[in-house]
Amino acid sequence: MKIARAFAPLALTLAFAASADAQERPASPRGEAATQVGGSYNDNGRYEGGSWVVVDYGRPILRGRDLFGSGAEYGQAFLRGAPVWRLGANQSTVLMTETDLMFGGQRLPAGEYTVFAELTESEWTLIFSNWGAKANPRDEDPNTLWGAYNYTPDRDVLRTSMSVSTSAMSADQMVIAFTDMTSNGGMFTVWWGDQVASTAFSVAR
Repeated sequence: MKIARAFAPLALTLAFAASADAQERPASPRGEAATQVGGSYNDNGRYEGGSWVVVDYGRPILRGRDLFGSGAEYGQAFLRGAPVWRLGANQSTVLMTETDLMFGGQRLPAGEYTVFAELTESEWTLIFSNWGAKANPRDEDPNTLWGAYNYTPDRDVLRTSMSVSTSAMSADQMVIAFTDMTSNGGMFTVWWGDQVASTAFSVAR
């Protein structure tokens, strides 16, 4: 009994700490997808000559919602007035590549880009842009965006189509992933709810 009484304050402290952590956790945590392309393993099993491709994005959670809808309303529920989707949540999604890449026969030069998407049921359009990403919504830099608000296509660098399919399983939290990868490239894939969109890319030669 004395031991139980001695640990009671500690248990309460841990409970309050866990509650505070839960309250401070963002509704859409940040995530990262990363891969290396163009390299190979040497005789010692060390990967050499590769270039990083990294995506930083907010990972929204469905929490029981049906956000995609259908027909003309497909994908409109989470735009919240923006002209395109930020391909995530909160801060604009950003892709960084250390090497030139090819998407749909078009070259994306090495660099850093904000990433957006236009959505229809039959096809998504993936957009790489020279708009900068705001660190917070109060940032007044006119060359940066928060999410996709005030996006205009005049700074688009590349647009390419993404095939869309319906998965038998639903991803509660949005996933961006590099799938079916080889040393030369693979698929840029987005999975949220039961919608899976993907497009092929490769190292530019």
